[in-house]
Amino acid sequence: MCLAAVLLLGNNGADAFDKKESICLTHYIMGSVYDGLGDVDESMEEYRKVEKLDPENPRVHVNLASAYLKKSDIPQAISELKIAVELDPEAVEPHVMLALIYYSRNDSAMGGAEYEAALKNATKREPGNVEMYKNLALLYMEQGRLKESESAYKLIIELDPSDEEAHFYLGNIYNIQKNSALMEKELKKAIELNPDYAQALNYLGYVYADENRNLDYAEKLIRRAVELEPANSAFIDSLGWFYFRKGKYREAVEELEKASVLTTDPVIFEHLGDSYLKLGDMKGAVLNWEKAYSIEPKEALNQKIEGRIKQ
Repeated sequence: MCLAAVLLLGNNGADAFDKKESICLTHYIMGSVYDGLGDVDESMEEYRKVEKLDPENPRVHVNLASAYLKKSDIPQAISELKIAVELDPEAVEPHVMLALIYYSRNDSAMGGAEYEAALKNATKREPGNVEMYKNLALLYMEQGRLKESESAYKLIIELDPSDEEAHFYLGNIYNIQKNSALMEKELKKAIELNPDYAQALNYLGYVYADENRNLDYAEKLIRRAVELEPANSAFIDSLGWFYFRKGKYREAVEELEKASVLTTDPVIFEHLGDSYLKLGDMKGAVLNWEKAYSIEPKEALNQKIEGRIKQ
C-alpha cells in the first residue's frame, strides 16, 4: 500500500515511509471494515483518505467504484473504474466491473469491449491459462469476429492439443466460412478425442443431413447424440431432418413433433412444415411455417406461406 509515498519522501528515511504506509493501510482496512458493516459513507471517507495518501493506487478506486454502485451512482462508479484502468492498464477487475455495468444498461458494444479487455489482460497475466483463451475465443465468435476467434482457438490447441472443445468450435467456424474440409477435420478430431461429445456428434451429423450427404454416417452420429441426451430438442430435430432427407416423412414428422414440444425453435417448426408438405398436409405445413415466421420472420418463409395459401 501507499507505494507512491516512496517518491514523495525521497531520502527522509525508511521510518517516515513506514509511518505513512502504516497510516494508509489503517485507512484502507477501516474502509473495508465499514464496507463489511454496510456503512458505505464511512467506507468511502476512509478510501478517500487512502486516495490522498496514495493517488497512484488503482485498488482504492475499484473499492470506491463498488461503494458508488451500492449507492446506485452509476456514472461516478464508471468514473472511478476508468481511473483504475488508467493507473493499471493491465488490470482485470475494473474491466470486468465496467463490462457488467454496461451490460446491465443494455450497452452490449461497450460491455463487450470491456470484457474483451479484461480477458486480454487475464491472458497476459496467465499466458498458459487455456480457460482464459476459451472465454476470449467464444466472445469473438459471438461478436462475429471469426478470424480472431479462429486464431484464439488455434492457440488453445497449441497449448492443449487434446482440448476437444477447441476443435469443436473451430469446426463451427469453418462451417460458417463454408470450408467443409476443415470443418469435417476439426469435428472428427473432437469426436476422436471424446467419442461421447454429444454436441460434436450432432453438429457433424446435422451438417451431413442438411447437405444430403454421408447419410448413413449422419444417422450413426445423430442417434448416438440422442442416446446421450434424449431430451435435447436440437438433437431430435437433427434426427427428424435425417428422416426427411431419407424420404421417410412420417418418421420425420414424429420426431419433429417431439422436438417442437420441447422448445420454440423456428428451425424445428420450418422443418415440421416442410415434412407435412411432403405428406400432402397443406394445413399442417402452413400452420408450422407460420409458427416459425412468428418467431423469426424470414422472407423465404413468407414466400412458402403465401405460395401455399394462394394454391
